[in-house]
Order: sequence, then structure tokens, then C-alpha cells
Amino acid sequence: MRTLVLNAGYEPLGVISFKRAIVLVLNDKARVLASDDAHPVIGITSAFERPAVILLTRYVRVPINRMMPVSRRGVLRRDGQRCGYCGGTATTIDHVQPRSRGGKDTWENLVACCLRCNNIKSDRTPEEMGWSLRFAPRMPHQSGWSIKGAEKAEPQWEMFLATAA
Repeated sequence: MRTLVLNAGYEPLGVISFKRAIVLVLNDKARVLASDDAHPVIGITSAFERPAVILLTRYVRVPINRMMPVSRRGVLRRDGQRCGYCGGTATTIDHVQPRSRGGKDTWENLVACCLRCNNIKSDRTPEEMGWSLRFAPRMPHQSGWSIKGAEKAEPQWEMFLATAA
């Protein structure tokens, strides 16, 4: 089980193990905002609630305008594993403006793509193919993207991630 960490401004900072979260709570460096009641942590002399979300007691500033590094996994995740051209299941990524023609590895130039569309498109632009993108590719800005480890959010985190967006 993982634990979401929030700063004093309720901004998500990251994800840690529940063991590390318990240590922070026991040392009065954090307090529990949400817990996993179905799985308490049972020690020799007592039982503790398993933290799902903790709030740090001291303020930690989150930098604004974090640039998200481009990655194959990130592009596939942003596009929901769907091809930007046909909507099928995507397993590859495609440069909208091909690299052979000066296209860069940027969020705005990369889309998830199925193998079939990627092979047909080759090193041509969508306009040359008579194709259009199903959406305009952009850098993701949701809070879950800037938090390392929050790729798969736990149900207890949703309320806290939604307020950060």
C-alpha cells in the first residue's frame, strides 16, 4: 500500500510507503487525513491505522510550472493508450511532424499510435495523408502527472488530487 503525501497547503508532493508514513506520523511530522480501515497495521503492543493520505505539519513549497519530461510511457498514458489517428489500441508513439523533417520530441509533436497507422504514415505528415488528429496533443497539467508514483491513484487519493488540479 502506498501513501500520498501533502504539504501544509494541501498540495500533493509525492507517494511513499505506508511504513515511512507511519514513522512520520509517530514522530509528529505528519498527520493522517485518510486511512485504509480494512488493513490496519498490527504491532506487538498496539494497532495503528494504515495511512492512505498524510499531511506534513511543516510547509513545503511546490514549484510552479514544472516541465514534464517527455517519455514514451507518458505519451501513451496521456492519450489513454488510444491511437491519435484511428482511435484503436496504441502500442507505439508517432511524431506528427516527422523527425526526418525537423520534428522534435515534444509533447505537442508526439501522439500515441497503433502499429498499423504508424507504418502507413511512415515519414509523412497527417496533412499529406489526408488524416487528422482526434485531439490537439499538449503537455499534461493534471496534478497526478507531476507527482512521482501517482500514476495509479488509490481511491482514497481522488479527493486530494482533484483539489490540486
